[in-house]
Amino acid sequence: MAMATMPSSLPRLLSLRFPGPNPRGFGNPPPPQALAGGATSLEAKADLLALIADQDRGLRTQSDPAKRAQIVAAISALGEIGGGQITTGPSLSGTWRMLWTTEKEQLFIIKNAYLFGTRTGDALQVIDVGNASLNNVITFPPSGVFFVRSSIEVASPQRVNFAFTSAVLRGSGWEIPLPPFGQGWFESIYLDDDIRVVKDIRGDYLVVDRAPYSWKE
Repeated sequence: MAMATMPSSLPRLLSLRFPGPNPRGFGNPPPPQALAGGATSLEAKADLLALIADQDRGLRTQSDPAKRAQIVAAISALGEIGGGQITTGPSLSGTWRMLWTTEKEQLFIIKNAYLFGTRTGDALQVIDVGNASLNNVITFPPSGVFFVRSSIEVASPQRVNFAFTSAVLRGSGWEIPLPPFGQGWFESIYLDDDIRVVKDIRGDYLVVDRAPYSWKE
């Protein structure tokens, strides 16, 4: 994978936030009637997923304030439904794949991956609550990947604090370590067996689904 000079905004990418009991241990989805007189969780979830379906992971939303407002309203509706959830338990663990975000750093990489002589694949959060770890990952098929390792600490029923520990830019047969810096928090304001909706320390939003695979370094 040919690599061009990294954009000056890449260091900010290190701040990615970057996601009923059953046999797999996936937490406690809110009841369908959670919003009295309003949408059920299934309806609110379907509304959000429909709104982001054609938004190219948020790239199109950047130039469409009206659409952004609609999506944020749908996120708020799910957040209200999920207000009583505990989203920082075992159900938070897994490989989460980005569907939509307002984070400019992630969207910059998705839009400009051609500068690296490649294209952007999946953007992921890989969380292991038991081991207190978080990897924020951006893949560059067929073999490139940029990932940031973090330690995490559960701070409340929905908030997780994180601190970066290391970062790596890796290709086929080569690897460049990058210095870690910074810390912050994110809140999973809604979580079920399929999706997770996140708000972070900077007021950005992230919608992820459970990836059909498990990412490992």
